[in-house]
Amino acid sequence: MSSRTRGGALVALVALFTAGYLAPYLLPTVVGRLSAGLGLTPAQAGLVGSVLLLGSSTAGFTLAARGERIGPRRAARAGLLAMAVGYGSAAATGLVPLVVAGAVLGGLGSGTATAVAVAGIAGRRDPHRASTLGLLSVSATAGALYLTLPHLGGGHAAPLLAIACAAALVWPATGLLPDAGRAVRDRSATATASGRESSGRGPGAAAAPGPLPYRRAGAVLAGGVLCWSLAQNALWGVSGRIGLTQAGLSEVTVGAVFAAALGAGLAGVTAAGALGSRLGRAVPIGAGTVVIAGCVWLSSSAEDLTGFATGEILWNTVYPVVLSYLLGLAASLDPRGRWAVMVGSASSLGVACGPVTGSLLSDRAGYPGMGLVLCALLLLVAAPMTAVARHASGRPLVPGSIRRRGGAPAAVLAGRGPGTTALVPQVGAPEQEVTPVAVPAGRRRMARSAFRLARPSDRG
Repeated sequence: MSSRTRGGALVALVALFTAGYLAPYLLPTVVGRLSAGLGLTPAQAGLVGSVLLLGSSTAGFTLAARGERIGPRRAARAGLLAMAVGYGSAAATGLVPLVVAGAVLGGLGSGTATAVAVAGIAGRRDPHRASTLGLLSVSATAGALYLTLPHLGGGHAAPLLAIACAAALVWPATGLLPDAGRAVRDRSATATASGRESSGRGPGAAAAPGPLPYRRAGAVLAGGVLCWSLAQNALWGVSGRIGLTQAGLSEVTVGAVFAAALGAGLAGVTAAGALGSRLGRAVPIGAGTVVIAGCVWLSSSAEDLTGFATGEILWNTVYPVVLSYLLGLAASLDPRGRWAVMVGSASSLGVACGPVTGSLLSDRAGYPGMGLVLCALLLLVAAPMTAVARHASGRPLVPGSIRRRGGAPAAVLAGRGPGTTALVPQVGAPEQEVTPVAVPAGRRRMARSAFRLARPSDRG
């Protein structure tokens, strides 16, 4: 695959990631507009938001095992079509059942687009960099919309129509994605090349899909990410109401705070991309989650602009940083992207349960009580996710593996069986030189007997 083709595919994946993640990022204004525009109670509006995102997570889990057979291009276009039709129809009507049906269809489309993007990002040589670009793009888009939507009138139509338009704008980029046949051929060629060079087996054994690796670690990570996303989106889903009711701010001021928070998130993601592997994955995930827990408590207990803005901005600065490392960690566990899709879908499931959880907790315990519960949950899940990052990290964050034809990751080339020593450093290692072998003129194909193992007596 040429560098131009790889670059085009990265652009398409980032655009698809942006469209798929836009609904969760706009969740506070969607839930608030549903409550104000359709006359729903806060709990009912939160339930509609949860149903929307539940459709997103369902689509992700469904595609985790079937994405390769459908093909990235076809799946992406189906997801974007469902987003445009679903969110567009929900924006065009004021009947609650039709709004809910359109939101569910749009949520299925968002989950499909996200699953295709996450699986494609996981298969790239540096998934952390690609996920960082995706988070930068969605943060910038959502921030611009938070500044624009308050000036487009009230009602529930504006945010839903914005998501539908984003899906339509991303559609042309899907032409840069491979179809089912080309995707399978590319994976088979990569697996065959890496299998020949790492173990000397034939192409059939190398190209065959293997079992899901790191099952225990992946399950722990998926469960932790589910609770991690639930806790934060329980607050995110009611943040608009906290600003309007508890802090006494106007909708324009709350929108400006959200835009500033997402702008700070851009700075955080940029810093994460520059930081790379210098701290590994465990420190950003563990320490970042602890900081997020403190921000959740600060935002939920805010009673004025200073406290509300400080909590929201600091929280949204750290949140995408930790999320980028979690996505990179999930991608490192399986080069085929299965764990990345399942962890992403677990995150969507947590996001889906967030609005209704936040609404119920705030109704029963008030916003400060809700913040304490969510803070405790975040502190509890920080430990297992950090343990996975320390002990089960697969591919390196940045190029630090042996360069071989086919782009085989270090985790594939290094031994991973019981009693096997990993010969390739996993994080932060410099590139290891590959000694060129001179081939006599006219002999482009040499038998294996022409080579032999190096021994101590061979050293000069």
